[in-house]
Amino acid sequence: MEQLTSRAAHFDAQFARGTDPWRYHTSWYEARKRALTLAALPRALYRRAFEPGCASGELSAALAPRCGQLLCADFAPRAVEIARSRLASFAHVQVERRAMPADWPAARFDLIVVSEIAYYLGEAGCAEMATLAATALEADGTLLCCHWRHGGEAWMVDSTRVHDIFAHQALRASLHRVVHAEDADFLLDVWSADPLSVARRERAC
Repeated sequence: MEQLTSRAAHFDAQFARGTDPWRYHTSWYEARKRALTLAALPRALYRRAFEPGCASGELSAALAPRCGQLLCADFAPRAVEIARSRLASFAHVQVERRAMPADWPAARFDLIVVSEIAYYLGEAGCAEMATLAATALEADGTLLCCHWRHGGEAWMVDSTRVHDIFAHQALRASLHRVVHAEDADFLLDVWSADPLSVARRERAC
C-alpha cells in the first residue's frame, strides 16, 4: 500500500506540472527513442496490441497506424484524460485506467509494449508484469521492453534489473530475443515467439 501511495503521489506531482511532464511531444531524445522503438518491432502490422503505462499517448499515437486494435492503459487519471484526447482520432484505440500489474487485461495480444513503466512497480510487481506479458502473447507475438537508464526515485527498480527480469520470464515462455540495444540513455529489448530475423522471414515468404 505504501508503494502504491508513493506511485500515486509521484504521478500526481508530475502531471501537476502540465500535460507533457516528460516532454514526450517536444523532446528530440523522446522522438529519437520512439523512432528506434518502432523500428525495433519485427513486423510491420499487428492485430491486437497492449501498451500499459501509456502516459500522454505519444508512443500510442505512433503505434496506432501499425495495429488493428490498440489497448492503452495508465494508472494516473490525468494521464488517461490526456491520452484519450490525444488519441481521439483513432477509432480502433481504447484508453483505460488500469493499475499494473493488478489490472492486467484478460486478453491475448500479438504485441505488448512495456515502455518506461516496469521500474515503477517494485521487483515483485515487475516480475509479475513480466510473467503476465510473456504468457499473454499470441503464438506469433512480440514483446518489447524499453527503459531509461539513469534512475529516478529511490524506490524505483534499476532498468538493468528490470530487463533481466523480463529476459528471465521471456526465456521461461520460450520467447527469443530478436533485438537488444544498449543506448547511453536507455535499454531496448524485443522478444518474439518467432526466432527468424526480419530479412530471413521475408526471404522465406
